[in-house]
Amino acid sequence: MATAKKKVSAKKKPAAKKAAPKKEKKVVAAKKGAEKKADAKKSAKVAAKAATKPAAKKVMKDKKAVIGEFQQHGKDTGSPKVQVALLTERINSLTEHLNSHKKDNNSRRGLLLMVGKRRRLLRYIESKDKQLYEDLLKTLNIRK
Repeated sequence: MATAKKKVSAKKKPAAKKAAPKKEKKVVAAKKGAEKKADAKKSAKVAAKAATKPAAKKVMKDKKAVIGEFQQHGKDTGSPKVQVALLTERINSLTEHLNSHKKDNNSRRGLLLMVGKRRRLLRYIESKDKQLYEDLLKTLNIRK
């Protein structure tokens, strides 16, 4: 008798499983439609917020302009002088960012690494050409 009950229950379960996926498909399709509407609403809210906020002032100069100002010849993009100038611009930009985002410790670490790299480059320039070193400190307003 026990086997007969198992057969009956086994027959009922597959029938229930076949009906369930059809309902799930309808529910999934309804959820997807609702998600699309929610995404459209979110993007509209983000666009509205962006329109009301004032444009962020550009702190960092154009990279090409900085390179052009400090390069020694036409194709010079990596001399220590240019590298120090680029690092100084990035440091100034990141300092402005950290003034308004005081808890951004990951960016603060990046800032400290950049300052260390600039210090090493300045030490190299000082050992090679003392006059260039002093001129660079004056033009970039770096305190030593």
